[in-house]
Amino acid sequence: MNLREYTGIVEDCCCDYETVDSLNGDVLHPLLQELVTTPFFRYFKVKLWCDCLFWPDDGMCRLRDCSVCECPENEFPEPFKNPLRRGLPSDDLVCQEGKPQATVDRTLDSKAFRGWMVVDNPWTNDDETDNNSSGEVCQEKKVLYKLISGLHSSISIHIAADYLLDESTNLWGENLELIHDRVLRYPDRVRNMYFTFLFVLRAVTKAADYLEQAEYDTGNHLEDLKAQSLMHQLVNNPKLQAACPLPFDEAKLWQGQSGPELKQQIQKQFKNISALMDCVGCEKCRLWGKLQVLGLGTALKILFSVNGQNYPDQILHLQRNEVIALVNLLNRLSESVKLVHKMRPSAENIMGRLISEPTAPQIGTWRRIWESSTGLWSRKSPLIHELLF
Repeated sequence: MNLREYTGIVEDCCCDYETVDSLNGDVLHPLLQELVTTPFFRYFKVKLWCDCLFWPDDGMCRLRDCSVCECPENEFPEPFKNPLRRGLPSDDLVCQEGKPQATVDRTLDSKAFRGWMVVDNPWTNDDETDNNSSGEVCQEKKVLYKLISGLHSSISIHIAADYLLDESTNLWGENLELIHDRVLRYPDRVRNMYFTFLFVLRAVTKAADYLEQAEYDTGNHLEDLKAQSLMHQLVNNPKLQAACPLPFDEAKLWQGQSGPELKQQIQKQFKNISALMDCVGCEKCRLWGKLQVLGLGTALKILFSVNGQNYPDQILHLQRNEVIALVNLLNRLSESVKLVHKMRPSAENIMGRLISEPTAPQIGTWRRIWESSTGLWSRKSPLIHELLF
């Protein structure tokens, strides 16, 4: 399957592939690349050393580049130290009592996931077994599956795009075999990445008023004004509003009497996915895993809690870390869309165009959703089964 075969409307969304590619290249990617380099979106507060709840965490990445450098106190924006001063609310980091937290400059650790060996890396592990399971799942759970699958695909693409090819010489480059084996040979994974991109984009556009009015205060007046201006350009872009005004229609979800119960179920399952990030050994991988999972959780929060038609008086509240994670996730997904176009022709040529549809059904049970989305097997701990099913 070649790139031009990704045509028509992205499944369960309201925009077509051609429009997404055009908008991303001309509008979204340039804006996001500039926005995430502003001081407000560079700093991320995170608890990196929480205990793994699922199995004993007995290993760390063996590469020297996997550690995370904390920001010195004098480099951390002063308004972030005094959250009650003004701006977005401070962050409520949940972890075991007494565990330290860190503030990192995200741009200094941009080579996330690079040193994570394939044999240890849940984002590049590939398990397509179906456990002889099949069956229908509701639209809401299908959405969550596709979101996790899309995030999984995006992360795998970033790994393959900047990979440690030779540790002895510290040679980094594109791993075309990896992107082919983990993403490109499964068209559903590419489609799910596009779906996740549009889902997160919809969350950003739905929260446009909130994001535009928020104060991006770091104490650097010029840079803060720049962040405010770029955010305005992003959420009010005329090309985006004309070509793809509604990237994803969340009004179709949560209908009927089971709607509230489904929300609670999916929120619980996503919380367990978030907790799994504490089981990642590599600090940089854990940092970026936590950031992107929080970004996805923030998108779900926006589309769960804000319903302008039914609840016009409902007020959205986001913490600073949630806004930072949401925008950085959208940027990473935007990068993945571009990387697929950049790397796919070479990957197809080298691998002999061995792309084929996976034989397993797209949607199975939640066990399959969990395994294929995270590459982690429930045999590692019975707790996974108990927490998810």
